[in-house]
This record gives sequence, structure tokens and C-alpha cells, in this order.
Amino acid sequence: MRTYFSAALSAVLLVLLALLVPFSALAAWVDLELDDSDRYLAAVSPLASDPGVRDTVATLVTDEAMKNIDVGPLQDTVEEFLDDTARSFTTTEAFQKAWDSANRTAHQAVTAALHGDDGQAVTIDLAPVTERVKRELVDDGVPFAELIPVRHTTITLLPADRADELRTSFRWLRYCSVWPAVGTAVLLVLVVGLAFVRRGARGGLAATAVAGAGFVLGALLLRVAVAVGRSRVLDQVPDSDRDGAAAVYDALTASLRTTVWAVLAAGVVLAVCGTAGRIVATRRTTGR
Repeated sequence: MRTYFSAALSAVLLVLLALLVPFSALAAWVDLELDDSDRYLAAVSPLASDPGVRDTVATLVTDEAMKNIDVGPLQDTVEEFLDDTARSFTTTEAFQKAWDSANRTAHQAVTAALHGDDGQAVTIDLAPVTERVKRELVDDGVPFAELIPVRHTTITLLPADRADELRTSFRWLRYCSVWPAVGTAVLLVLVVGLAFVRRGARGGLAATAVAGAGFVLGALLLRVAVAVGRSRVLDQVPDSDRDGAAAVYDALTASLRTTVWAVLAAGVVLAVCGTAGRIVATRRTTGR
């Protein structure tokens, strides 16, 4: 009976940790990164040098400009010239500042869209970037630059229907904040501590090994969740925005991928140490 009870307790601990680890990581991520403007900006600011983002911005600016330009047979030549000029601008410090400005403003829209009413897509408004591009090109005397319209041109990060599917989950994760992570740590300490107290070193080490296995499974589930989320998010993003949206998604979830490796490493250490320690303890007890 005691053996059966121990096995059942181990199975429950394994399942709980496997589920709590990804849930805790996602809740903390929403609260500490997505909802924090400084952390959000720190994550997406380096994307100003990402080729996918630069290509997306240059293409959108050029396409919007060409809607206001009609030079007959020179249309293709002018479009190519503006595209090259816009791409060149994306390599400058001025673009970095414009990108940061756009994303600082976008963060408010992103959090509002994720936690707001249904029917809202999650986007980054490139108007500050377009305005800076236009001003720089006009100052440099680039032909037709004054015709570039400063509109609310956007990169779609999450289409409206995908956002609607995720809003309820995001609200719950935001509400939970870091408390699931605290609860996971408390559960681990209590279960392993009680195992040491009630069942001795071998029981405590066995619980440690099980906890390590739970951490490993939880880390794998979190990695799968990040990958599946990426696929679902990008599945309905317009082709013209996909490279930029993929870069933003990867930047925002970088901390989650780091968490995967950290938890996986901790789980392996716990599992190996717990298993090895229990074997040693058993041999000492039996006199082998």
C-alpha cells in the first residue's frame, strides 16, 4: 500500500510540475514583458537591424509612396529608386530612433488589443517611421520624397480572429501574474521536503528525481507551446508583413525560449542528482 501511495504521489507531482512550468512561464512573461513598456521596447528595439523588418518597412513605405506618384513610363524606375533609398535609410541611426518611437507607441496599442474588445488586430503603426523617412529624404533633396504620404501604415502582428482566440487566455495569464511561478516553487519545496522528512533520504531523493522529470516535461511543453503559437500567429498574417511579424514574435518570445533551456537544465540536474543519490543511498543501506 505504501509503495502504491508513493507511486501515485510521484505521478501527481510529475503531472502538476509538467503543467505548472509552462503555465507559470507564460503568465510571468505576459506580466513582466508584454505589459512592461521598457521590457517590450528592449526586446523589439534590436529588430531595427533585422533584415526581415527592414525589408518589410522599406516595401510598405515604397508602396504607399507610389500610390501618390504617376510618372508614366518612368514609374518602375522611380519605384526602384525610392525602394533603394528607403532600404538605405533603414541602415541609419535615424531609422533606429524612428523604430523605437513607433514601438513605444505601439506597445500601448498592443496591450490594449490583447486585453481589449474583440475584433481588434494587433499591429505596429509605421507612421512615425514613415514620417522620419519622408523628412530625411526631403532634407536630402530626393525627388518625389515630398509625395510620400504619412499614413497609419501597419505591420500586422496578430490578425483579428487570432487575437480574438487568444484574448481570454491573455487576460487570465495577466491576472495570474507571477503567482503560478511562486506556487510551483512552493510546491516543489514542500513535496521534496516532506518526502525527506517522512521517507528519509531515499524518499527525498526519489521525489527530487521525479521533480526533475516534471521540470523537463514542462520545459518541453513550453517549447512546443511557443512553436505552435508562432505557427498559428503567422499563419494568417499577410505575406507582405510575415517577415516583420516573425521577427517581432521571435524577439518577444526570446525570454521564453531562454526559460525553456534554463528549466530543462535544472530539471536534468535534479533528475540525475536525485536518481544517482538514491542509488548511492540504497547501496549504503543494503551494505553493497
